Amino acid sequence: MNAVISEPISHFDGLRHDWTLAEVEALFELPFMDLVYRAQTVHRQHHAPNRVQMSTLLSIKTGGCPEDCGYCPQSIHYDTGVARDAMMPVEAVVAAARTAQAAGATRFCMGAAFRSPKKKDIERVAQMIREVKELGLEACATLGMLTPEQAHELKDAGLDYYNHNVDSSEEFYNKIITTRTYQHRLDTLAAVRNADLKVCSGGIVGMGETRTDRAGMLVTLANLPEHPQSVPINQLVQVKGTPLADAKGEVVAPAAVDGFEFVRTIAVARILMPLAQVRLSAGREAMSDELQALAFMAGASSIFYGEKLLTTGNPDVERDRQLLARLKIEPETQTQTDARSGCC
Repeated sequence: MNAVISEPISHFDGLRHDWTLAEVEALFELPFMDLVYRAQTVHRQHHAPNRVQMSTLLSIKTGGCPEDCGYCPQSIHYDTGVARDAMMPVEAVVAAARTAQAAGATRFCMGAAFRSPKKKDIERVAQMIREVKELGLEACATLGMLTPEQAHELKDAGLDYYNHNVDSSEEFYNKIITTRTYQHRLDTLAAVRNADLKVCSGGIVGMGETRTDRAGMLVTLANLPEHPQSVPINQLVQVKGTPLADAKGEVVAPAAVDGFEFVRTIAVARILMPLAQVRLSAGREAMSDELQALAFMAGASSIFYGEKLLTTGNPDVERDRQLLARLKIEPETQTQTDARSGCC
């Protein structure tokens, strides 16, 4: 591909929001070392080069989701052995937040398997948010689709971030999900943004999508009216019983994505969204230390920290501590998190 990569154009926030698919595909086509060098240069302009922000994710309500996302073990459409549980008591969530904070996390994310939460659900989560904020942590939630009113309620409770991934390109999306549209995703992101919440939105690599789909996903995110403040890049974790593990229905089980291709996705995300926290998310359990180090070099500045991500595994705390120590990467402190986000 010989598309010309334009120089950055300053918009109201000094960042580009007009990337073309051809430009982003051209970034993916750069020689690997050139791409990583460019991403690392951008990273150092906007982030501490040897620091990583630590988030912990807790499933506060597991299973029973009516959506048919082909990768998700919490869907009622698939037999994955995940039980349908009620929402956790507030006290148990706060205890988990204290444990995460003691282990070094500065952001606590609460996930619930909803298509969209009901009024009573928002009220319960709002109480959790208020108590998590009392601990001095950043609070994040992922609860499915939100109305503008619900987004404002969560903001009023003190929520900092709302996660709602676009998952992939719009063209590939209906191959993995049929129970909601891509526009539904974008509408929720707009509601979150308009409520003055920070947006956390990324996608999943390894679902059988093409490089063009990966580029398209990043174009969608980078061309939003405001870049997401947090961009999680997940590597598919194949869970037995889901279509993306079993090749049931119309979905074909994908081959593992090449590690260099995964790092390219991180690097391009960093170049397109310079200020965002680009997060290594699901799939780290299967990644070598060397692959994770390359991802940090390519601009990853955040990880999920702890032994579990909703229902799938994650490297344990001690392994992460050892890896960061070997790389001489320091975990971001709460004071540094507050300073970066303009909090307190």
